[in-house]
Amino acid sequence: MTSEALWLPRADAADTTTIGAFSRQLSDREGSDLTSYPALWQFSVDRPGAFWGAVWEYFKLGKPVPEHRVLSEDAMPGAVWFPDEQFNYAEAVLAAPGMDESDMVVRAYSDTRETFEWTLAELRSVVARLRTGLLAHGVRPGDRVAAWMPNVPETHALMLAAASIGAVFTSCAPEFGAKAVIDRFQQVRPTVLFVTDGYRYGEKPVSRARDIDQVVAALQEDLHATVTFTYLDDGTVAGKTWEEFTAAEGELEFEPLPFEHPLYILYSSGTTGLPKAIVHGHGGIALEHAKMHGLHHDLGPGDRFFWYSTTGWMMWNYLASAPLVGAAIVTFDGKPDPEGMWRMAEDAGVTYFGTSAPFLMACHERGVVPKEIADLSRIHGIGSTGAPLPPAGFDYVYEAISDSAQLQSLSGGTDLCTGFVGGAPNVPVWRGELSCLCLGAKVESFDPEGNHALEREGELVITRPMPSMPVSLWGDPMRDRYRDTYLTAFPGIWCHGDWITITERGSAVISGRSDATLNRGGVRMGTAEFYAVVEAVEGVSDSLVVHLDDDEDRLIVFVESSAPVDDALKKTIASAIRAELSPRHVPDDVIRVPVIPKTLSGKKVEIPIKKILKGIPAEQAVSADSLSDPASLQPFVDLAEELG
Repeated sequence: MTSEALWLPRADAADTTTIGAFSRQLSDREGSDLTSYPALWQFSVDRPGAFWGAVWEYFKLGKPVPEHRVLSEDAMPGAVWFPDEQFNYAEAVLAAPGMDESDMVVRAYSDTRETFEWTLAELRSVVARLRTGLLAHGVRPGDRVAAWMPNVPETHALMLAAASIGAVFTSCAPEFGAKAVIDRFQQVRPTVLFVTDGYRYGEKPVSRARDIDQVVAALQEDLHATVTFTYLDDGTVAGKTWEEFTAAEGELEFEPLPFEHPLYILYSSGTTGLPKAIVHGHGGIALEHAKMHGLHHDLGPGDRFFWYSTTGWMMWNYLASAPLVGAAIVTFDGKPDPEGMWRMAEDAGVTYFGTSAPFLMACHERGVVPKEIADLSRIHGIGSTGAPLPPAGFDYVYEAISDSAQLQSLSGGTDLCTGFVGGAPNVPVWRGELSCLCLGAKVESFDPEGNHALEREGELVITRPMPSMPVSLWGDPMRDRYRDTYLTAFPGIWCHGDWITITERGSAVISGRSDATLNRGGVRMGTAEFYAVVEAVEGVSDSLVVHLDDDEDRLIVFVESSAPVDDALKKTIASAIRAELSPRHVPDDVIRVPVIPKTLSGKKVEIPIKKILKGIPAEQAVSADSLSDPASLQPFVDLAEELG
């Protein structure tokens, strides 16, 4: 595989970047030259105890730990990290190395209220008040604190307050409707629930008054308290107000916890049923995010880190960890305007701008030239995730945004709450490729027999443990579901569900996911949830959704219907999705088909249909012998020809 280098590391990268300083220090300790990226990566996967111990020490997460006590059990599942250490994620984040109490730690932008910022001292004060309120309502280590809240500093503070106690935080974006929220939170039975009265998306206000009643009723049995964050300020209050809950001052203290104590619960997309509740631990998340932010993104004191997300996507949790390395965060809640986001970046002094591939391509399609409408000279890094960024997107970044910033196309997932294929300050950027396998991530490309090879597309697997692999899945004490989810395709090997090609120079190309997650504007939604809503519409007997997440970002719903798909039915489907799931997943089109294609076992063939609509011949996309009705493919083949 050959590709053009669009960006090269600075000549002085070894002396001016954190990864340069880290690798020199590690080289001196080990007595071997680890200053090149390939050498450092190889060391990180060959000797994970030594590598992760060095990360732990370098970023001052704890005192030095002997290599054999960093990873005492090297297995999946069952890896045991730092068994002798006590740790608290909130304490590490609020230490914010290199920051003074008076330094800005978070600056917040929103469609719903005015821009403001908090200093480190102000963030610590809000966390202390929230901690006091949680303790007063009986929250103890292991209890769950749930937030149906927007991407605002208050939600960040709430997560840290819960973590300071050892309670387990979990969140959903306010764009999620009542059903989507209940499907997630009902599994983990929170003790305290924080809700928002609504939000604005662009100019449009969206009230959550009716939905709040449904959610509270579904969770009432376990709730000690409900707290309303008056964001839209439409008069809706369930339980206590935010101001009442945070009225009492208190001490900011941190519960010492085992390394793997649960920190927060994230959720899978719900593609094959209820979303999986994925439990992440204090130590693993801090260690992984310090590595990524410090070594890969080159963040530190003086940096301002932005990544567009909602509280329902792992990138929010990823963003929230930036103070671990002394970097401030910039948050945005609302509609990502292709011009306004770049003006925001200038206003906030953003030094690392993270977004999604569809957003970059939308800017490209609209002819937006960010460098002409905003001063982006402070930006040294541009991150792209959520979908593979096509080669044209790479060209666009370097032609229209910045010819000096490093573009890092990042691939990872909710399951590890990180990226494991991305970029680094001492690795070139090649057009259309992810620059490198991330440190500590032994990513390989497996064929069906479990053989690894370069320059060949295969299943993305991880063959050594990583600290941020889930502590558990909620309600799975024997880890049976954990094994079934991640470790059965290749026993004892993490199988992630992406197609990957790894090049001889260590870069990679992600061809796409092997599941059918719908991710629009930072709101991730599984198809199982989607179908439950669409098929509840009168007249719809079956459905299939396809997200063409390329330049057009087109979402199409195919339905088996007893009546023609007219404007009335389209409006009914759109209204149901907007109300119960997410307004960002309202389809661009609804198309009637005679039969929804299914396998012999009754499973809808989502990915093959997506491939067909993208122009792949039907015989290459799916075996007709595996379908209960092979003729059901024809309408999709016909549509693919129309789409051209």
